Amino acid sequence: FETNGAGPSRVFAPMWGALGIVGDPVDQMERSVARAPGSDRLTRVIFQSARPTRRPSPRRSAFAGPTAPKYTVYDMNKASIRELLENVRRGEESVDDAMTALRDLPFEDLGFAKIDHHRSIRCGFPEVIYCEHKTVEQICMIFDRCAKPGGNVLATRATREVFDAIRNAHGGAEYNEQARTITLRQREKIASTGAIAILAAGTSDLPVAEEARITAEIMDQKTDTFYDVGVAGIHRLLAFQRELQAANVAVVVAGMEGALASVVGGLVDCPVIAVPTSVGYGASFHGLAALLAMLNSCASGVTVVNIDNGFGAGYTAALINRCAQRHTDQGGSCPPT
Repeated sequence: FETNGAGPSRVFAPMWGALGIVGDPVDQMERSVARAPGSDRLTRVIFQSARPTRRPSPRRSAFAGPTAPKYTVYDMNKASIRELLENVRRGEESVDDAMTALRDLPFEDLGFAKIDHHRSIRCGFPEVIYCEHKTVEQICMIFDRCAKPGGNVLATRATREVFDAIRNAHGGAEYNEQARTITLRQREKIASTGAIAILAAGTSDLPVAEEARITAEIMDQKTDTFYDVGVAGIHRLLAFQRELQAANVAVVVAGMEGALASVVGGLVDCPVIAVPTSVGYGASFHGLAALLAMLNSCASGVTVVNIDNGFGAGYTAALINRCAQRHTDQGGSCPPT
């Protein structure tokens, strides 16, 4: 990063204060400083030690002060985990603080990939495998490591060849030819009460819509699909207006001119995630026309992901639906304003 003459301590001081951090964290870190040739501006700081000391709480005396153990993504190991758990048992560390520390457990380094085994703790779902431009051997090794902890596994942009190789070791894996996804369900499905509506303008958009559906469903979210409901025959869409209005979030997949997202945005009171696809003739520019149309939508509540990114839309929709269900389970409601 560039600090334009200001020292790192000065640049980050407001952030440290907002986080409740005492002292100067920069002074507590080892760093290597590189300066750009011919420039006196600091251009790069690599912090090689870990997080700064926070204000001690009444139950955190063992971790207060400059000699506090550092639990980081680099050095969390069995000994430090045992020490952390022992401190929780003795009441010297709160359960919440321990959970915060465990969020930074280390990744598994395969050389060509670093498997983030604890992403599900931080983000609510394990790391997803993007298969394009990886070798079959690499994908199989990553898939095996992701499956080992016993969670659900999702791989996107996978070929039949990749699936055949994975199925040899994981017989329960399933392949969706249209979406090019591989899923392995290892945990019991607990479907959400609220639903995600997934709409596709045309049959040619189904590969992207199916990727969104499978992503949401492997994350235990209920989906309702409405396919081939594009604006060229808008009566097909309006026939499902009541069902659409019951959804907590809608994923709208469309190529060509991408108009469907704006229409749906004007019919529902939930967030709409628009997914432009690369479907269309020459002037569609491989989805750019639909992307720009969706970004310029006049309907409120429409947000847009990248071209053909069904996975990103499905994942985001799943997170929104989870939040809606959590709110409902706590007795909340979202009345019209």
